[in-house]
Order: sequence, then structure tokens, then C-alpha cells
Amino acid sequence: MSEPVISLRGVHAELGSRPVLRGIDLTVGHGEVVALLGANGSGKSTAVRTLIGQVPVSHGEIEIFGTPRQRFRDWARVGYVPQRTTAAGGVPATVTEVVSSGRLSRTRFGVLRKTDRDAIRHSLELVGMADRAKDSVNALSGGQHQRVLIARALASAPELLIMDEPMAGVDLASQEVLARTLSEQVAAGTTVLLVLHELGPLEPLIDRAVVLRDGCVLHDGPPPKAVGQHALPGHDHVHPHAAPDTEPIRTGLLS
Repeated sequence: MSEPVISLRGVHAELGSRPVLRGIDLTVGHGEVVALLGANGSGKSTAVRTLIGQVPVSHGEIEIFGTPRQRFRDWARVGYVPQRTTAAGGVPATVTEVVSSGRLSRTRFGVLRKTDRDAIRHSLELVGMADRAKDSVNALSGGQHQRVLIARALASAPELLIMDEPMAGVDLASQEVLARTLSEQVAAGTTVLLVLHELGPLEPLIDRAVVLRDGCVLHDGPPPKAVGQHALPGHDHVHPHAAPDTEPIRTGLLS
């Protein structure tokens, strides 16, 4: 337990030929809740995608649970919630089928046992979606779909939970459900890395804020409210009103 759960040292990354991360350092310890903050284009989501291997590293080192990322294989210990916009695709599936895909890393040969089905049902209960288990995800609102993506990440009982803008475009009721769910995971000892545009209802859970600007770490320490909003140039720390979330969306599953 002495090594950090996440360690990025001098990480550089490019999208196309454009530098996005310019030598960032980031460490997340066991049980910590760390928020990655910054304006659009600051490198927040790229940092997370680099961590899980979706964006290649041009220079630097990444370790997960003390293992170099390129050799890390125990992905059942990691739950990932992508941005809801990147998870769109119109894949026809029921809520249970989507959440079940998050449990496959714990199964043998892809066969769901009773313990797996119980874990799937429990994760749906955690996000308040057990009553929609048989519904198509295409019939869900944005907030409901986000709950399903979080349930999918929780189905494997991860030790590390990585979430990319989990509150973006989500109605107030779903924000409250997601904040409560995350609070329960944190209380159980889960380590959490969050990409956020604003802290919102998750603010009480945040141990540290890492603010990025132009692919560099501008601040690593107390959340912006604690150090003063104007102490962090380049980050607009706001608490916006919840976005409307009444229209069904056409969404699918990010593999």
C-alpha cells in the first residue's frame, strides 16, 4: 500500500502533431479523491486517456498500482466512466446488458455467475436504476444514461474509479444521486480521479485539486474554494445551475 495508485512523471502527449500534455506530474494515493480542473483544451481529458492507454505517451512514465502502464493487466481493479458525449453511438442494448459489460473482467470465459449477477444488480441499485434494468439505453435521458455508465464502472467493484466529466449536462436529481453514490464509494476506500469543469455537488468529497493550463500543472493542492478563486488563473470555478435533462438521447456504449 506504500506505492501510489496513480503516478505520472514528466508525461508528454500529442494529438496529431499538437502538443497537449507538456510534462505533467501527478500522484494519487490510496483512498484519495483528486479532481483534475481546467478550462477547455487544458489537457484534462487527455491526461485521463493517456493514463488508461487511449492516447500514447511521447515522453514520461505512467504507473498504475505501482506497475508501469504498458505492463499493467489487472484492469478489473479500475473502473472508467467516459464523457457521455464520447459514449454515444446508438448501440442497441438494455441497461442490464450495458452494466454487465463492466463485469466481464471479473468473469471466467465471459460467463456470468450468480455473484456476477448480484454485483450487476447491486451497482444498478447504487445509482437508482434497478427499476429500468430491462429498458433500452436509447430510451433514457442524459442523466439516466450517465447513471448507467457509472453503474457499469462500479460492477467490477474497482479499487480505482476514473471519471471524465461525470456531471456534464446532467439534471440536478441525477447529480445528487451520483454525488451520493460516489460518497459511498469513497467511504468504502475507493480511490477516485475526476475530470471536472466545476466542482459542483462533488466539492465536499475532493481532497486535492490539480489545475491544468496549456498542458501544464498550474496548481496541485486544496480545491479552488479553499485557496481563493482568483488564485488560480486560467480556471473558472463556478457552480452553474443544472442543465435541463428531459429529452431522451441516442447513446451507445464505449468499449
